[in-house]
Amino acid sequence: MELTGRKVLVLGLGISGRSAAAFCAARGASVVAADERPRPELQPLDALPPDVDVRCGAPLPDPGDFDLVVPSPGVPPARYAARARAVAGDVELAAAFLRVPIVAVTGTNGKSTVTCMIESALRATGLRAEAAGNVGRSALDLVGRPLDAAVLEVSSFQLETTEAFRPRVAVILNLSPDHLDRHGSFAAYRAAKARILRRQNAEDAAVLCRDDTEVWSLAGDARARVFAFGRSGPYERGAWLDAGGVTLRAGPTDTRVDLDEADLSGADRDNAAAALAAVAALGADPRRAAAGLADFRALPHRRERIGRAAGALWIDDSKATNVGAAVSALESLSAPILWIAGGRDKKLDFAPLAEAARGRVRCALLIGEAAAELARTLEGVAPAERIRDLDGAVARAFELAEPGDVVLLSPACASFDQFASFEERGRRFREALAARIAEEEGR
Repeated sequence: MELTGRKVLVLGLGISGRSAAAFCAARGASVVAADERPRPELQPLDALPPDVDVRCGAPLPDPGDFDLVVPSPGVPPARYAARARAVAGDVELAAAFLRVPIVAVTGTNGKSTVTCMIESALRATGLRAEAAGNVGRSALDLVGRPLDAAVLEVSSFQLETTEAFRPRVAVILNLSPDHLDRHGSFAAYRAAKARILRRQNAEDAAVLCRDDTEVWSLAGDARARVFAFGRSGPYERGAWLDAGGVTLRAGPTDTRVDLDEADLSGADRDNAAAALAAVAALGADPRRAAAGLADFRALPHRRERIGRAAGALWIDDSKATNVGAAVSALESLSAPILWIAGGRDKKLDFAPLAEAARGRVRCALLIGEAAAELARTLEGVAPAERIRDLDGAVARAFELAEPGDVVLLSPACASFDQFASFEERGRRFREALAARIAEEEGR
């Protein structure tokens, strides 16, 4: 992809936008970087090259005036697609310039965990691998790095702006409704995810969950070699879990990897099977890769046990920003649950939450814009209280907690009504709990 002399419009000045603006300018493009938010609301822009024309706090420029539009994932296609001559997101740009195999991971839940697992596993085999993409580091940051493999987490928003993107290994973990406020329907969301497979050929590999009917329905259209993963093996090619490990079949003989030394929860054992299938599909040694999983630690805000207080176990699952993730978190617990949920509704169907809460949730503490809808969903299923904010929900949970309870923050919603990100929401949960403990100890 030639950038020299081209007029490029970068839309959005978050992590990916800032990286894209600097990347294109360094390769000789004339870059305008625009964001409708005023400059004080953005992260510092001082690191951008001085020749980037930064425009903040004003309507976006006309995409039709530029040779190439590079949209940030958060900018909907409706803002540029009709007028843009050409479009390439940061993942598409990175893939055009990377000279190493790409392992790309998508799905509704678990993407960051599996991406980091694959990075750790490949490093344990001796390969120089780095993770980027939707994990908080732009894929463009990997271009020019001394690497043997790039591991990219890719969201549905990022996949919308791909055309030539062809990962050597594409992983789809699971598919359940999410981001319907952006995509409009589950079918459109599913189609965006399926774009990860569209440019692959017989030299590539598609690692697909055999136990997820929506994911497995994509196998018939895949042009790549299909590797299955899940709990229902054995498979013709892929990885399946048993009581203590994973068996892999990528050739004439099977390889079994013991996971007993790895400190992995039930969900992360499934993630480990996906990661090892991706490693095997890339041609690396899964036995050596297992050493990387033994040292793997769960990422923050993903069913993270943060301590005990008021006789209860407190769990930060702020990353559960959709219904499927929250249902999985609820179903993973057997103790009575004080469930903190709510936030910005992504136009998802909350009905599955009622069944997951039935018999498990002792009281739901509901916050944010979706609190009223969640309360209606839980009528006749579990007691529910609408609380003004997260601090208030933590205080109320502290009052209600009894020995043996679990206080679970698993919102099933986006954070953007009250927080900048799920990370900020998780940090605030911890801070509120720490403040409440300190208050009790001071009495």
